[in-house]
Amino acid sequence: MEKLLHTPEGVRDIYDDECKKKIKVLDKLHHVLSLHSYSDIETPTFEFFDIFNQDKGSASSTEMYKFFDRENNTLVLRPDITPGIARCVAKYYNDEAFPIRLCYQGKTFFNTRGHQGKLNEITQIGCELINDDSSAADAEVIATAIDCFKASGLTEFQIEIGEVEFFKGIIGEAGLSADKEDEIRKCIHNRNFFALESLIKDMDMPENVRKALLSFDQLFGGYEMLETAKKLVSNEMSINAIERLSKVYKALSYSGYEKYVCFDFSLLSRYEYYTGIIFRGYTYGTGDAVVKGGRYNNLLLKYGKDAPAIGFAFYIDDLMMALNRQKIEVDIDNAGNIILYDIEQQKAAIELAGYMRKSERKVELIRKSKKKEVSDYADFGKKNHFSGMFYLTSDDTVDVYDLITDSKNEVKISDIK
Repeated sequence: MEKLLHTPEGVRDIYDDECKKKIKVLDKLHHVLSLHSYSDIETPTFEFFDIFNQDKGSASSTEMYKFFDRENNTLVLRPDITPGIARCVAKYYNDEAFPIRLCYQGKTFFNTRGHQGKLNEITQIGCELINDDSSAADAEVIATAIDCFKASGLTEFQIEIGEVEFFKGIIGEAGLSADKEDEIRKCIHNRNFFALESLIKDMDMPENVRKALLSFDQLFGGYEMLETAKKLVSNEMSINAIERLSKVYKALSYSGYEKYVCFDFSLLSRYEYYTGIIFRGYTYGTGDAVVKGGRYNNLLLKYGKDAPAIGFAFYIDDLMMALNRQKIEVDIDNAGNIILYDIEQQKAAIELAGYMRKSERKVELIRKSKKKEVSDYADFGKKNHFSGMFYLTSDDTVDVYDLITDSKNEVKISDIK
């Protein structure tokens, strides 16, 4: 029996005030997305395995929870929400040429073991902007992520921005095989620059390319770093990537948001998922990024719609951890009331509860047990953050307990209505 009370490894229960605060933060972020004109979309929690092949999602096959349906199709619990949205857009918006703004919230699932103490069931909220390939769209999406950070209550955070095309331009000059490119990408992604130096030491490539690759550990900083990066490259793709970041920075400065961003060209994904700008949002109190996003212009084509796209996802469990460790209080609504009654006043109590609920007041209706005193219910109310309690002493009168100030008054029910 005791085993039934425990959850499997990688998942946990969230209840009471913690759950209320999580819902409140989700509501705040969703409100920001709605102000930016994103419309809600829901995709299934599980889909066909092929929706999340390695080149389409942010997880490898070994990191997915897999199972089979009655027709023996392989299904997976989604490790990422974006591929499911890409499938939906290709199916329902295939002929739409104007910008499509969609937002979502839901759970993702990673079948990992001992992954830095992270949960395997992760709550995300995010958005996707489709059919807009401009630097203005890049800036708008990053600005929206900053607005979400601010709405959560955080004031100290940083968005690190990279550009995949900068790396691809350098690799293109090197003329390396796909396997060698993947090895180099992993070294830079893991910030293992000693391994990178050892790896490329004997590779046949132009010296200017070798120098550029060995400089990735220094290509981090403010706007001025872009000029440093520009001096290291001569290929058109890398130069265009730098110029695009300059445009994004300029657009963010119009909102006064340049103070929240910096640049990091070593910011690369493990997967062929992102095609341009890529960004991560960090704050104190958590060891990983709280928000991850970027441009993925090739993803929708895999489902039949050739359209550019960019988006991000907030990892809500990490965000809540950061808020808690930074001692940022999330205000939750504890303005509920208890209506306590004896069986003789049941009709009057139900009528009063109905009236209060129609007035948008939260009410918990409790019939008093003869085994408990009124004071026991008052203590219960305080413990569970109720602001008041109404104890019906007759069909016409009620004792009103203010559970915050510990005061009591007798009033007529008609005065309450």
